[in-house]
Amino acid sequence: MFGTLLWFGREIYHAAPPIPERVQTTQGQTLYTLDDIQRGQNVWQAMGGMQQGSIWGHGGYLAPDWSADWLHREASALLDIRARAEGSSSFASLTPREQAADEAELRIDMRRNTYDPATGTVTVTPERAAAIAVVQNHFRDLYQARTPEAQKLRVDYAFPVHTRLSDADAHAVAAFYFWTSWAASTERPGKTITYTSNWPHEPLVGNQPTATILLWSLISILVLLGGIGALVWFYAREFDVWRADSTPDGGFATFDFMDKLTLTPSMRATAKYFWLVLAMFGAQVLLGIVTAHYQVEGQGLYGLPFAEYLPYAVTRTWHTQLAVLWIAVAWLAAGLYVAPLLSGKDPKFQVWGVNFLFVSLLVIVVGSFAGQWAAVNGFFRNLTANFWFGHQGYEYTDLGRFWQIYLFIGLMLWVLLVLRGLWPLLRRKGGVSLILLVAISTVAIGLLFGASLMWGEKTHISIMEYWRWWVVHLWVEGVFEVFATAIVSALLVRMGLVRPSVAATAVLVATIVFLSGGVLGTFHHLYFSGTPIGVIALGSVLSALEVVPLAVVGFEAYNRSKLEGQNEWEEVYHWPFRFFAAVLFWNLVGAGLLGFLINTPIALYYMQGLNTTASHGHAALFGVYGMLGLGLVLYCMRGLTNPRIWNQRLLSIAFWCLNIGLAMMTFLSLLPQGLWQTYVSFNENYAAARSAELMHHPIMEGLVWARVPGDVVFAVGVGAFVLFAVKAFWGSRRRA
Repeated sequence: MFGTLLWFGREIYHAAPPIPERVQTTQGQTLYTLDDIQRGQNVWQAMGGMQQGSIWGHGGYLAPDWSADWLHREASALLDIRARAEGSSSFASLTPREQAADEAELRIDMRRNTYDPATGTVTVTPERAAAIAVVQNHFRDLYQARTPEAQKLRVDYAFPVHTRLSDADAHAVAAFYFWTSWAASTERPGKTITYTSNWPHEPLVGNQPTATILLWSLISILVLLGGIGALVWFYAREFDVWRADSTPDGGFATFDFMDKLTLTPSMRATAKYFWLVLAMFGAQVLLGIVTAHYQVEGQGLYGLPFAEYLPYAVTRTWHTQLAVLWIAVAWLAAGLYVAPLLSGKDPKFQVWGVNFLFVSLLVIVVGSFAGQWAAVNGFFRNLTANFWFGHQGYEYTDLGRFWQIYLFIGLMLWVLLVLRGLWPLLRRKGGVSLILLVAISTVAIGLLFGASLMWGEKTHISIMEYWRWWVVHLWVEGVFEVFATAIVSALLVRMGLVRPSVAATAVLVATIVFLSGGVLGTFHHLYFSGTPIGVIALGSVLSALEVVPLAVVGFEAYNRSKLEGQNEWEEVYHWPFRFFAAVLFWNLVGAGLLGFLINTPIALYYMQGLNTTASHGHAALFGVYGMLGLGLVLYCMRGLTNPRIWNQRLLSIAFWCLNIGLAMMTFLSLLPQGLWQTYVSFNENYAAARSAELMHHPIMEGLVWARVPGDVVFAVGVGAFVLFAVKAFWGSRRRA
């Protein structure tokens, strides 16, 4: 699977839309140069990039998709220019027959590929150059706040209050937006589809879904149904065998091994990681509430001038970045805690390594966030300095390159610390298969983040997207899930609840089934990012397989419930198991149902970058990975605190409020917003679905306000969990 992923990566390098050396008119006037386009990409990154609108559907949801917005404005301006040349006041004043004729001519002209590979030149007509100038002036007004109309749009898009671009930077950003729009409307040489496979939907230029998109969508549904049938048959055949063999040798444990365990110094040193997790978790939720409110107030928070200090691009950057960071830190801390727990002793200097890594994580979080704040607020004049220490502008991988390198080094240190802790178990003869799986997934976590170093300051955005999704899809969604499955299974074995051979087999089956679809399922993020058509074929079919394992989550839930009821001593693990059970539920709903809703090519063609994506993202990222992180936190707290003084009521409030609040947020607000946008995207065009007129329509703003009850319930859950943890840690310390 990884070999195929790499081979198609090579194809993406070759098939990426060309960046011209210059864009000029047929009369020889130069409009944009290669330097303009590349500098515009870097300026766009420094402003927040994908956190303030999107490119080719990837990014934030409040401001427009700049590629689609430019394309619609340019096509509309060109139609008006031609209508005036024909003696009419505007395109709207023409008769339907005249309009149809002008639109047909427009489609031919804008889809024609005038790129000359020999000279690297894109040639446009003087009429089109005039239309480009109209759109460029619109964006210059927007980024310099030169007119009342532009100022209103800045509020609607939640732009920073004081940040303005110079004339040179505004020209460069326009050049970058034009090029992304040109790639979306220009046909590949010898083909009848554009570089972005006819995305976005824009009838004015003839952008409609292709037959290939529809065909592979149908095939992916067939693969999904066939895969579910095959896996359910396999589970039904093997389930009785697994159940018969699942009792550990010598029967189930009659006592909790943690009662007789002495915590090692490095295990105690991980406590500070969980304090950091709680702080980042709380901050992430507060930033999410502020970010959501900006959709209705733009540059304020209930009348307070909050955006003057923390504009939307900053709060959304920190919100999405913290979502990954606190979950990752929870899992990293669990690895550091569990390794000596399984082996029974600390290697030399293990405590020093755990403490040094913690300090490094603090420096990375504080340093990268400060750099992102400075970038969005316009303090980085040097774009190269911004790339290294400011805001890279790419969603979920926003932190500057220096901080990425630092984090990669930190992850490699974590890998070393975990492997050193597991080494005594790996050296023994026999029965190491499960520990070996934990070790392999640990190494994969460290190495896969290295994909974030595969692009540079001026890398083509199609190539950057390929590597970015290695990080977001394979690192966050892939190997972390394998690691969690392996480490939870290893803990169940250590607790005397599952036989090692059965646990190892279950982990292998889960890993094979998940990664068989998950590795090449990365391509469902790349359908319309300037990639070849084969990406749509592979991504659609293999993404369907990602959903297949979720059809049998009932078996896993049943097994978990059986394990919990074996002995009275397991009562202390009731809440970790409940959070693990919530993972199974949200895996089916968030990752499965809401994921497949948007992942077929025909659905994603109309839905990419709408709030349907946000509904999937919230339900899957927190529902699956967040719940799993909290479950691991509770498991580790079993040893770090005294479970006899745990406040069960607070844990119950936290569990139910987090789950109910997430469901309310998703199904009462985000999903209805996304479905309405999808209707507009299908019925009109994609640009209309992301326009300020729709995003600030009274009904849409009402749906945003409908998120408040869910946010409140969710926030109560966060507060209850944090309060529980504080009381548990502090109470155990006082008792000691």
